[in-house]
Parts: sequence; structure tokens; C-alpha cells
Amino acid sequence: MSKPSQQKTTKDQNGVSVIQTQAHTSGLQQVPQLVPVSPGGGGKAMAPSKSKKSADKESDEYRQRRERNNLAVKKSRMRSKQKAQDTQERVNELKEENERLESKIKLLSKELSVLKDLFLEHAHNLADNVQPQSNDGSTTGQNNKNNNTGQ
Repeated sequence: MSKPSQQKTTKDQNGVSVIQTQAHTSGLQQVPQLVPVSPGGGGKAMAPSKSKKSADKESDEYRQRRERNNLAVKKSRMRSKQKAQDTQERVNELKEENERLESKIKLLSKELSVLKDLFLEHAHNLADNVQPQSNDGSTTGQNNKNNNTGQ
């Protein structure tokens, strides 16, 4: 069975609590812990690197970073608005083109209908004027009588 581990808590130079554990005679193991912001221990805990940066809000570097960030956010929002505006313009253009194409479809459908009617009428007239042919190749009916009497 394993031996129970022993723990020892210390603070390093940055104020970070370090728990040192010793298990199985393998030596000490260091585990960094977060330190509370307030000395009383209440509130949120912060990493020491962040607490230094946020504590110096009056520095020139902080103001410059905030200004650059504000400009970047402003630029990003402007790009987003421009993209939305461009998309809306494209939607409007496509709607107009769609309406134009639909009206062209209606016009071409009407034209097709008129041309079909003309074709069918012409085909019907041709069928009425063409005489049926007999098996021997001579025409029958009225034309046959006219040909025989004229001789």
C-alpha cells in the first residue's frame, strides 16, 4: 500500500500559494494556487500577472492599449455594418433581376402559346389540302375524276 502524502503550504515571491506534497519518498511536488485579490480572502481570485496589469489603469500603456482596442472594435463594427449593407444591396438587386426574369418568362410563354396555335392551325390546313394516296401511288377522290375527264 502507498504511504499517505504529506502537504506543506508556502508562498513564493509573487504571493502565490504553493502546496508542496510528498508522496512515496519521491520528493516534493509544487502546485501553484490562485491568490485572492483582497487580503481578507473574499471576492474573486486572480492570477498575479493579471492583478499587476489591472492595478495600473492610469498608465500611458494602459490608455494606449484601450485606445487601440476601441479603434479596433469601432473598425470591426463598421466592417460588419458595411458587409450587412452590401448583402442587402445584393438581395435587392437579385429580387429586381428575378422580377425581370419572371416577366420575361410570362412574355415568352405567351409567345410560345401563340406560335403553337399558329403551327397547329397551319398543320391542320395542310392536312385538309393533302389528298390521301392509294396503294398504287395514284391519288383518289376528286382529283382522280378531274384527271380522267380531261383526257
